[in-house]
Amino acid sequence: MSTQSTEPEVPIRRVDRILAFTALGIAAASVICFFAIIIGTAVGMDQSAFGEGAWPVIAAIPFWGLPLAFVMIITLLVMSFIRKGRAASRS
Repeated sequence: MSTQSTEPEVPIRRVDRILAFTALGIAAASVICFFAIIIGTAVGMDQSAFGEGAWPVIAAIPFWGLPLAFVMIITLLVMSFIRKGRAASRS
């Protein structure tokens, strides 16, 4: 037996997809960079090595990326709730 949903179908907009995939990409890059710092520390890099080359950028990505991805996901949830609420009130 299949049950039919009484809630109206709400189409997914392009901005929602862009926001979701961008948040996912930023969060994934942040986690990868975080593990790169952990691995770099585990193999014996000294503190002065982290201030040279690409390491400042690698360290900044988790610092700024994870909060940005969190804000983007919260924004996506709020937009989704608003859109579903408006669709439910129309029907």
